Amino acid sequence: MSKQSWLLGTLAVVASVATPSLYAGNTGEFVYVESNLKAPNANSIYAFARQANGSLSPVAGSPFKTGGAGVQDTSLNVGPYDSDQNIITNADHSLLFAVNSGSDTIAVFHIQQDGSLKPIAGSPFHSGGTDPVSLALLGDTLFVVNKNGDFPRVSNILPNYTTFHVQADGSLVRNPFYSTIAVAIGSSPSQALLAPNSGLMFGADFLGGLLQRIRIQPDGHMQQLAPSSLPTTEFPGATAPPLPLGLWIHPSLPILYVGFVTGNKLGVYQYDNANGPSDPNFGLRFVRAVPNTGAAICWLRTNHAGTRLYTSDTITNSITVYDLSDPYNPVEIQNLVLEGPGNALQFELSSDDSFLYAISSRGSATIPDGQGNALHILKIAKDGSVDETSNSPILFSLPPGTRPQGVAVVSAF
Repeated sequence: MSKQSWLLGTLAVVASVATPSLYAGNTGEFVYVESNLKAPNANSIYAFARQANGSLSPVAGSPFKTGGAGVQDTSLNVGPYDSDQNIITNADHSLLFAVNSGSDTIAVFHIQQDGSLKPIAGSPFHSGGTDPVSLALLGDTLFVVNKNGDFPRVSNILPNYTTFHVQADGSLVRNPFYSTIAVAIGSSPSQALLAPNSGLMFGADFLGGLLQRIRIQPDGHMQQLAPSSLPTTEFPGATAPPLPLGLWIHPSLPILYVGFVTGNKLGVYQYDNANGPSDPNFGLRFVRAVPNTGAAICWLRTNHAGTRLYTSDTITNSITVYDLSDPYNPVEIQNLVLEGPGNALQFELSSDDSFLYAISSRGSATIPDGQGNALHILKIAKDGSVDETSNSPILFSLPPGTRPQGVAVVSAF
């Protein structure tokens, strides 16, 4: 299949890509990607409108400046770019939150009806640590993961999970009942994932090799429970330690899926409500791990019905699809290699589960500098399988050493 690639510059869309007029052919769904530009105040959010044929067109005014800087590291070492939920929205899709990993701040925008972004007064806000990489929102409490893993800027401040109160106007203030949970230097926490209706948040301390369990009180206060290491039996003969990267919750069952990145497996756990017994082993039980055809399984998502699970596999630049007919025993049904050079990173599904939007970037020395940074558009078939569309990928023209991160999707207003 021939592919038509679109090229986006750092500040403007090239002339060959027309900016659509308001709502012209627009389905009302918008897709957001963070440029992750390193220069001071250069980081920005690309905004796209989904058209009736599934293609993405730039929103007028895109990209939108975050008021901060992206990840500063230019090496290809693991750690600095290993994170998820870099961009999120609130439940009614009126606010968008984005990390400025290189300037230790969180940007907050009002989402306009045409998909454009307007910074709220006072944005960006300090992240409460160094190198913010992941965000989660529960009501008016924002959870932030500060990785402290941006190698040129590593400090003596411990990596942490911390909280903020989101005020009515979208501004961030320290939660009156705020708490900060610090983790070990070098542990590289990568994600904060809320388990709905459970009082729990899970975290992945990537290089620390631990799954964090955090009890969330009604006032947003966090209480750290006993962390869990990965089962060594699932990593026989491995040359690297057992490391978790990528978490997701089944939409209707108490199941946590975990990417066993150094074992090329998908881990399956069952969890209990945080209000249960105080036994330190209560709350999270390993069920099994199943193989993954791709190499370096990373980020995970399920569809809304909980019948399919998708993974991005960084080394093979691929998306793997699992059948969840038995959600405790996923069965791989497809592995699709993305078009062009790159290493697959974060992705999201459309609000109607008909498309999958995946970021790739240059994560390997085998890819020429300046190549590999792209947004891929995959059509999801009725059976859950995926195929890259004819108008994919959209290529980003970014300075050497820059790798875009984060995908957020907003449905029609």
